[in-house]
Amino acid sequence: MGEVHKLLTEHGKQELLNSEVDRRVLDAAAAYMAAEDGEIGFVYAGWAQASLPHRRLADDAHWEIQNDRVSLIVQPGLRAVPGQSPISVGVPYGSRARLIILYLQTEAIRTQSREIELGRSLHAWLKRLEIPIGGKSMRDVRDQAERISRCRFTFQISTAGRSGLVNQNILDSAMFVSDDSTQGDLFIETAKLSEGFFEQLQKHPVPIEEAAVKQIANNSMALDVYVWLSYRLHSLKEPRPISWKALHAQFGRGIIRMDHFKQHFRETLELALAVYPDANVSLDGPTGIILKPSKPPVMSRIAPSRNAIRRLLP
Repeated sequence: MGEVHKLLTEHGKQELLNSEVDRRVLDAAAAYMAAEDGEIGFVYAGWAQASLPHRRLADDAHWEIQNDRVSLIVQPGLRAVPGQSPISVGVPYGSRARLIILYLQTEAIRTQSREIELGRSLHAWLKRLEIPIGGKSMRDVRDQAERISRCRFTFQISTAGRSGLVNQNILDSAMFVSDDSTQGDLFIETAKLSEGFFEQLQKHPVPIEEAAVKQIANNSMALDVYVWLSYRLHSLKEPRPISWKALHAQFGRGIIRMDHFKQHFRETLELALAVYPDANVSLDGPTGIILKPSKPPVMSRIAPSRNAIRRLLP
């Protein structure tokens, strides 16, 4: 159990409100500990090692990120415009893109089907995460869904001196519908995962907790760090140091100064750990952080009715 969770257990949230604990961390940890649901989400392991941008790029710009094991290139897709040249829709970014991709993968594993409903089912899921489903928030969801449907992803994975490419779209097809309430904006009603992506997801799923995602749903870097820890910690046999340089390469693109990144990452790590009590991670002064063998995030909270999903866990 993490330090903030011990403090909450011993003293309660009200007593800690005037303490030095970051209020965001305290709120996230308290809400997570109070959650009663045991819903599980799934993400492809590649997303635990390379992620999308946190902020919007120019619509015609591609995204590239590399670390020792994985590189990811995302190329923006094109939208046809009658009587004009096609326009670039840009690569997906931010927390909404991550939540949509998480939803697609979770539903595919849950139903064991490549075909996913995004309309009312996605709305209901976002509502469970307490994401507003109207106004600007819903426009952002529509925008990110279209970006995901049109862009192309290239994962290059290296192991034991060998590397392989996985070139694919996440989606093979999507059914767009017009929403008259937003001046004819398009929204994806149904989608079908590409066969290659679905195959990789089935081979390499990373289980995560919906209760944890809910508390950090508006913080794209915290989502990335949580997924990364969920993937790395339970497979460790001994402590593993991770340098600031490696952390910056994976999580810090867009933050030029290392001192700024270190401060931002420390705060983000605390937030991710607030929803992963069994994670054993420590700061290593000026060097970086140390990952230590830990329990996976979902095993202690899987409800008995989830036996069918439990059999899918690696």
